[in-house]
Amino acid sequence: MSTLPYNHLIAVPAGGPPDDVEAAHDEHRNPGTALDLDWVESVRVNRSAVERRAGSLSGRRTVKKQWQAAWLLRAITLMDLTTLSGDDTAGNVRRLCAKARHPVRPELLRALGVEHLPIHTAAVCVYHALVPTAVEALEGSGIPVAAVSTGFPSGLSPMEQRIQEIHASVNAGAREIDIVITRGHVLTGNWQALYDEVKAFRQACGPAHLKAILGTGELATLRNVGRASMVAMMAGADFIKTSTGKETENATLPVGLVMARAIREYRERSGHVVGFKPAGGIKTAKQALDWMLMMKEELGPDYVRPDLFRFGASSLLNDIERQLDHHVNGRYAAGYRQPMA
Repeated sequence: MSTLPYNHLIAVPAGGPPDDVEAAHDEHRNPGTALDLDWVESVRVNRSAVERRAGSLSGRRTVKKQWQAAWLLRAITLMDLTTLSGDDTAGNVRRLCAKARHPVRPELLRALGVEHLPIHTAAVCVYHALVPTAVEALEGSGIPVAAVSTGFPSGLSPMEQRIQEIHASVNAGAREIDIVITRGHVLTGNWQALYDEVKAFRQACGPAHLKAILGTGELATLRNVGRASMVAMMAGADFIKTSTGKETENATLPVGLVMARAIREYRERSGHVVGFKPAGGIKTAKQALDWMLMMKEELGPDYVRPDLFRFGASSLLNDIERQLDHHVNGRYAAGYRQPMA
Protein backbone atom coordinates (compact mmCIF):
# COMPACT_ATOMS: atom_id res chain seq x y z
CA MET A 1 0.00 0.00 0.00
CA SER A 2 1.55 3.31 -1.05
CA THR A 3 1.92 5.94 1.66
CA LEU A 4 2.35 8.83 -0.79
CA PRO A 5 -1.30 10.06 -0.60
CA TYR A 6 -1.19 10.20 3.19
CA ASN A 7 2.09 12.09 3.38
CA HIS A 8 0.84 14.50 0.73
CA LEU A 9 -2.48 15.29 2.39
CA ILE A 10 -1.42 15.13 6.03
CA ALA A 11 1.77 17.12 5.59
CA VAL A 12 2.46 19.90 8.07
CA PRO A 13 0.68 22.23 8.83
CA ALA A 14 -2.30 19.84 8.75
CA GLY A 15 -2.11 19.06 12.43
CA GLY A 16 1.53 20.07 12.79
CA PRO A 17 4.01 18.72 15.33
CA PRO A 18 3.72 20.18 18.83
CA ASP A 19 6.58 22.65 18.34
CA ASP A 20 4.81 24.17 15.34
CA VAL A 21 1.28 24.33 16.68
CA GLU A 22 1.67 27.72 18.33
CA ALA A 23 3.03 29.25 15.14
CA ALA A 24 0.25 27.76 13.02
CA HIS A 25 -2.35 28.87 15.55
CA ASP A 26 -1.23 32.51 15.39
CA GLU A 27 -0.56 32.63 11.67
CA HIS A 28 -3.92 34.20 10.79
CA ARG A 29 -5.57 36.99 12.78
CA ASN A 30 -8.27 39.18 11.33
CA PRO A 31 -7.88 42.76 12.63
CA GLY A 32 -11.31 43.71 11.33
CA THR A 33 -12.36 46.82 9.45
CA ALA A 34 -14.69 49.76 9.98
CA LEU A 35 -18.37 48.88 9.65
CA ASP A 36 -19.39 49.49 6.04
CA LEU A 37 -23.19 49.51 5.98
CA ASP A 38 -23.32 50.01 2.21
CA TRP A 39 -21.33 46.80 1.81
CA VAL A 40 -23.55 44.95 4.27
CA GLU A 41 -26.77 46.11 2.59
CA SER A 42 -25.42 45.14 -0.83
CA VAL A 43 -25.16 41.46 0.13
CA ARG A 44 -27.47 39.38 -2.06
CA VAL A 45 -28.04 35.62 -2.20
CA ASN A 46 -29.62 33.67 -5.06
CA ARG A 47 -31.14 30.84 -3.04
CA SER A 48 -31.92 28.55 -5.97
CA ALA A 49 -28.37 28.88 -7.33
CA VAL A 50 -26.88 28.22 -3.89
CA GLU A 51 -29.02 25.13 -3.37
CA ARG A 52 -28.17 23.86 -6.87
CA ARG A 53 -24.44 24.28 -6.21
CA ALA A 54 -24.71 22.63 -2.77
CA GLY A 55 -26.62 19.73 -4.30
CA SER A 56 -23.87 19.20 -6.84
CA LEU A 57 -21.35 18.82 -4.00
CA SER A 58 -23.27 16.26 -1.99
CA GLY A 59 -24.49 14.35 -5.07
CA ARG A 60 -21.16 13.62 -6.69
CA ARG A 61 -18.97 10.58 -6.08
CA THR A 62 -16.21 11.21 -3.57
CA VAL A 63 -12.59 10.14 -3.58
CA LYS A 64 -12.02 6.41 -3.12
CA LYS A 65 -9.57 3.90 -1.67
CA GLN A 66 -6.28 5.26 -0.33
CA TRP A 67 -7.16 8.80 -1.36
CA GLN A 68 -10.34 8.67 0.68
CA ALA A 69 -8.40 7.37 3.67
CA ALA A 70 -5.95 10.25 3.29
CA TRP A 71 -8.76 12.82 3.20
CA LEU A 72 -10.34 11.24 6.28
CA LEU A 73 -7.05 11.43 8.17
CA ARG A 74 -6.91 15.11 7.22
CA ALA A 75 -10.50 15.52 8.46
CA ILE A 76 -9.42 14.31 11.90
CA THR A 77 -6.83 17.10 12.09
CA LEU A 78 -9.61 19.63 11.40
CA MET A 79 -11.84 18.62 14.31
CA ASP A 80 -12.73 20.64 17.37
CA LEU A 81 -13.50 17.52 19.39
CA THR A 82 -16.45 18.67 21.47
CA THR A 83 -18.49 17.81 24.53
CA LEU A 84 -21.20 20.27 25.52
CA SER A 85 -23.64 18.23 27.58
CA GLY A 86 -25.24 19.01 30.90
CA ASP A 87 -23.81 15.81 32.35
CA ASP A 88 -20.17 16.53 31.39
CA THR A 89 -17.70 15.53 34.09
CA ALA A 90 -13.96 15.95 34.56
CA GLY A 91 -13.55 12.24 33.78
CA ASN A 92 -15.38 12.55 30.48
CA VAL A 93 -13.27 15.54 29.48
CA ARG A 94 -10.00 13.80 30.34
CA ARG A 95 -11.06 10.84 28.22
CA LEU A 96 -11.98 13.16 25.35
CA CYS A 97 -8.58 14.85 25.61
CA ALA A 98 -6.83 11.47 25.50
CA LYS A 99 -8.76 10.72 22.31
CA ALA A 100 -7.80 14.13 20.90
CA ARG A 101 -4.13 13.29 21.43
CA HIS A 102 -4.46 9.86 19.80
CA PRO A 103 -7.62 9.87 17.66
CA VAL A 104 -6.82 6.74 15.64
CA ARG A 105 -5.83 3.35 17.01
CA PRO A 106 -2.07 2.68 16.61
CA GLU A 107 -2.59 -0.55 14.65
CA LEU A 108 -4.64 1.34 12.04
CA LEU A 109 -1.98 4.01 11.69
CA ARG A 110 0.68 1.32 11.21
CA ALA A 111 -1.44 -0.46 8.60
CA LEU A 112 -1.90 2.82 6.74
CA GLY A 113 1.82 3.58 6.92
CA VAL A 114 1.33 6.90 8.72
CA GLU A 115 2.42 6.08 12.26
CA HIS A 116 5.17 8.71 11.90
CA LEU A 117 2.74 11.54 11.15
CA PRO A 118 1.52 13.87 13.96
CA ILE A 119 -2.19 13.13 13.66
CA HIS A 120 -4.30 14.70 16.39
CA THR A 121 -7.42 16.83 16.51
CA ALA A 122 -7.25 20.59 16.05
CA ALA A 123 -8.73 21.48 19.46
CA VAL A 124 -10.95 20.30 22.29
CA CYS A 125 -14.09 22.36 22.95
CA VAL A 126 -15.78 22.41 26.37
CA TYR A 127 -17.84 24.58 28.70
CA HIS A 128 -15.96 27.15 30.79
CA ALA A 129 -16.17 25.13 34.01
CA LEU A 130 -14.12 22.33 32.42
CA VAL A 131 -11.46 24.48 30.74
CA PRO A 132 -8.88 23.91 33.55
CA THR A 133 -9.42 20.15 33.34
CA ALA A 134 -8.93 20.15 29.56
CA VAL A 135 -5.87 22.42 29.74
CA GLU A 136 -4.25 20.09 32.25
CA ALA A 137 -5.11 16.96 30.25
CA LEU A 138 -3.67 18.44 27.03
CA GLU A 139 -0.49 19.88 28.56
CA GLY A 140 2.48 19.38 26.26
CA SER A 141 0.39 18.28 23.28
CA GLY A 142 0.09 21.69 21.63
CA ILE A 143 -3.65 21.08 21.20
CA PRO A 144 -5.56 24.25 22.19
CA VAL A 145 -8.64 24.31 24.40
CA ALA A 146 -11.69 26.14 23.03
CA ALA A 147 -14.41 27.37 25.37
CA VAL A 148 -17.98 28.20 24.42
CA SER A 149 -18.88 31.54 25.93
CA THR A 150 -21.17 34.60 26.07
CA GLY A 151 -24.26 32.86 27.35
CA PHE A 152 -23.99 29.82 25.07
CA PRO A 153 -26.22 28.70 23.42
CA SER A 154 -28.80 31.53 23.53
CA GLY A 155 -26.40 34.46 23.83
CA LEU A 156 -28.92 36.44 25.86
CA SER A 157 -27.01 36.98 29.11
CA PRO A 158 -26.28 40.58 30.19
CA MET A 159 -23.39 42.05 28.19
CA GLU A 160 -21.16 42.58 31.23
CA GLN A 161 -21.64 38.96 32.23
CA ARG A 162 -20.74 37.74 28.75
CA ILE A 163 -17.54 39.80 28.74
CA GLN A 164 -16.58 38.47 32.17
CA GLU A 165 -17.17 34.93 30.95
CA ILE A 166 -14.68 35.46 28.11
CA HIS A 167 -12.07 36.88 30.49
CA ALA A 168 -12.54 33.94 32.86
CA SER A 169 -12.06 31.32 30.13
CA VAL A 170 -8.98 33.05 28.71
CA ASN A 171 -7.48 33.35 32.21
CA ALA A 172 -8.17 29.64 32.74
CA GLY A 173 -6.11 28.76 29.68
CA ALA A 174 -8.55 28.69 26.76
CA ARG A 175 -6.80 29.73 23.56
CA GLU A 176 -9.98 29.89 21.48
CA ILE A 177 -13.35 31.35 22.43
CA ASP A 178 -16.57 30.40 20.61
CA ILE A 179 -18.92 33.31 21.22
CA VAL A 180 -22.64 33.50 20.42
CA ILE A 181 -24.07 36.56 18.70
CA THR A 182 -27.43 38.11 19.57
CA ARG A 183 -29.59 36.78 16.74
CA GLY A 184 -32.12 39.55 17.36
CA HIS A 185 -29.62 42.10 16.01
CA VAL A 186 -29.63 40.25 12.68
CA LEU A 187 -33.39 39.74 12.53
CA THR A 188 -34.00 43.46 13.15
CA GLY A 189 -31.19 44.65 10.89
CA ASN A 190 -29.34 46.37 13.73
CA TRP A 191 -25.91 45.92 12.18
CA GLN A 192 -24.24 48.57 14.33
CA ALA A 193 -25.28 46.74 17.49
CA LEU A 194 -24.01 43.42 16.10
CA TYR A 195 -20.71 45.00 15.06
CA ASP A 196 -20.21 46.63 18.47
CA GLU A 197 -21.04 43.37 20.25
CA VAL A 198 -18.59 41.20 18.29
CA LYS A 199 -15.90 43.89 18.47
CA ALA A 200 -16.24 43.98 22.28
CA PHE A 201 -15.98 40.20 22.41
CA ARG A 202 -12.87 40.28 20.22
CA GLN A 203 -11.25 42.84 22.51
CA ALA A 204 -12.08 40.73 25.57
CA CYS A 205 -10.48 37.66 23.94
CA GLY A 206 -7.06 39.30 23.78
CA PRO A 207 -4.62 36.73 22.32
CA ALA A 208 -7.28 34.00 22.15
CA HIS A 209 -8.87 33.44 18.75
CA LEU A 210 -12.54 34.38 18.47
CA LYS A 211 -15.03 32.18 16.64
CA ALA A 212 -18.35 33.94 16.09
CA ILE A 213 -21.32 31.54 16.19
CA LEU A 214 -24.09 32.98 14.02
CA GLY A 215 -26.84 30.49 14.88
CA THR A 216 -27.73 30.28 11.19
CA GLY A 217 -30.77 28.08 11.73
CA GLU A 218 -32.39 31.01 13.56
CA LEU A 219 -31.52 33.78 11.07
CA ALA A 220 -34.54 33.19 8.78
CA THR A 221 -32.87 33.80 5.38
CA LEU A 222 -29.62 33.07 3.57
CA ARG A 223 -29.26 36.79 2.95
CA ASN A 224 -29.25 37.34 6.71
CA VAL A 225 -26.57 34.64 6.99
CA GLY A 226 -24.43 36.48 4.43
CA ARG A 227 -24.90 39.86 6.10
CA ALA A 228 -24.25 38.56 9.61
CA SER A 229 -21.09 36.82 8.34
CA MET A 230 -19.82 40.08 6.84
CA VAL A 231 -20.50 42.14 9.97
CA ALA A 232 -18.84 39.58 12.25
CA MET A 233 -15.73 39.60 10.05
CA MET A 234 -15.65 43.40 9.95
CA ALA A 235 -15.77 43.35 13.76
CA GLY A 236 -12.67 41.14 13.93
CA ALA A 237 -13.89 37.54 14.16
CA ASP A 238 -11.05 35.10 13.42
CA PHE A 239 -13.57 32.41 12.44
CA ILE A 240 -17.24 32.48 11.59
CA LYS A 241 -19.19 29.42 12.73
CA THR A 242 -22.59 28.16 11.63
CA SER A 243 -24.29 26.93 14.77
CA THR A 244 -24.23 26.09 18.44
CA GLY A 245 -25.32 22.54 17.68
CA LYS A 246 -28.39 23.16 19.82
CA GLU A 247 -30.65 24.68 17.15
CA THR A 248 -33.31 22.74 15.27
CA GLU A 249 -31.32 23.27 12.06
CA ASN A 250 -27.54 23.38 12.26
CA ALA A 251 -24.81 23.21 9.61
CA THR A 252 -26.06 22.71 6.05
CA LEU A 253 -24.12 22.95 2.80
CA PRO A 254 -26.21 25.87 1.41
CA VAL A 255 -25.51 27.90 4.55
CA GLY A 256 -21.86 26.87 4.41
CA LEU A 257 -21.62 27.96 0.79
CA VAL A 258 -23.01 31.42 1.61
CA MET A 259 -20.56 31.81 4.49
CA ALA A 260 -17.59 30.56 2.45
CA ARG A 261 -18.35 33.05 -0.31
CA ALA A 262 -18.67 35.84 2.25
CA ILE A 263 -15.20 34.89 3.51
CA ARG A 264 -13.88 35.01 -0.05
CA GLU A 265 -15.43 38.42 -0.72
CA TYR A 266 -14.14 39.80 2.58
CA ARG A 267 -10.63 38.51 1.79
CA GLU A 268 -10.70 40.04 -1.69
CA ARG A 269 -11.90 43.45 -0.49
CA SER A 270 -10.04 43.78 2.82
CA GLY A 271 -7.00 41.55 2.35
CA HIS A 272 -7.77 39.81 5.68
CA VAL A 273 -8.18 36.04 6.07
CA VAL A 274 -10.98 34.53 8.18
CA GLY A 275 -11.57 30.88 9.04
CA PHE A 276 -14.77 28.85 8.90
CA LYS A 277 -16.31 26.29 11.27
CA PRO A 278 -19.45 24.30 10.48
CA ALA A 279 -20.91 22.71 13.61
CA GLY A 280 -23.91 20.58 14.44
CA GLY A 281 -25.24 17.63 12.46
CA ILE A 282 -21.97 16.60 10.77
CA LYS A 283 -21.84 12.97 11.84
CA THR A 284 -20.59 10.88 8.92
CA ALA A 285 -17.35 10.61 7.01
CA LYS A 286 -19.22 11.30 3.75
CA GLN A 287 -20.54 14.59 5.14
CA ALA A 288 -17.04 15.59 6.24
CA LEU A 289 -15.70 14.91 2.73
CA ASP A 290 -18.49 17.04 1.20
CA TRP A 291 -17.55 19.99 3.44
CA MET A 292 -13.84 19.63 2.73
CA LEU A 293 -14.51 19.48 -1.00
CA MET A 294 -16.60 22.63 -0.79
CA MET A 295 -13.84 24.51 1.05
CA LYS A 296 -11.18 23.37 -1.42
CA GLU A 297 -13.24 24.33 -4.47
CA GLU A 298 -14.61 27.63 -3.12
CA LEU A 299 -11.60 28.96 -1.19
CA GLY A 300 -8.61 26.87 -2.27
CA PRO A 301 -6.47 24.09 -0.74
CA ASP A 302 -5.14 26.35 2.03
CA TYR A 303 -8.65 26.27 3.49
CA VAL A 304 -8.44 22.57 4.26
CA ARG A 305 -6.10 23.26 7.16
CA PRO A 306 -6.83 23.55 10.89
CA ASP A 307 -5.79 27.20 11.10
CA LEU A 308 -8.59 28.10 8.65
CA PHE A 309 -11.19 25.32 8.79
CA ARG A 310 -12.66 23.32 11.65
CA PHE A 311 -15.45 20.83 12.21
CA GLY A 312 -17.42 21.13 15.42
CA ALA A 313 -17.68 17.40 16.05
CA SER A 314 -18.38 14.75 18.64
CA SER A 315 -19.67 11.56 16.96
CA LEU A 316 -17.95 12.26 13.60
CA LEU A 317 -14.66 10.78 14.76
CA ASN A 318 -16.30 7.40 15.43
CA ASP A 319 -17.56 7.09 11.86
CA ILE A 320 -14.24 8.18 10.37
CA GLU A 321 -12.42 5.54 12.40
CA ARG A 322 -14.92 2.92 11.19
CA GLN A 323 -14.23 3.95 7.58
CA LEU A 324 -10.47 3.69 8.11
CA ASP A 325 -10.97 0.28 9.70
CA HIS A 326 -12.92 -0.81 6.62
CA HIS A 327 -10.18 0.48 4.33
CA VAL A 328 -7.57 -1.58 6.20
CA ASN A 329 -9.56 -4.74 7.04
CA GLY A 330 -12.30 -4.82 4.40
CA ARG A 331 -15.15 -4.76 6.91
CA TYR A 332 -16.91 -2.31 9.20
CA ALA A 333 -16.54 -2.63 12.95
CA ALA A 334 -19.70 -2.13 14.97
CA GLY A 335 -20.15 1.41 16.22
CA TYR A 336 -20.06 0.29 19.84
CA ARG A 337 -16.52 -1.04 19.31
CA GLN A 338 -15.17 2.46 18.69
CA PRO A 339 -13.63 4.42 21.58
CA MET A 340 -15.59 7.39 22.89
CA ALA A 341 -15.10 10.49 20.73
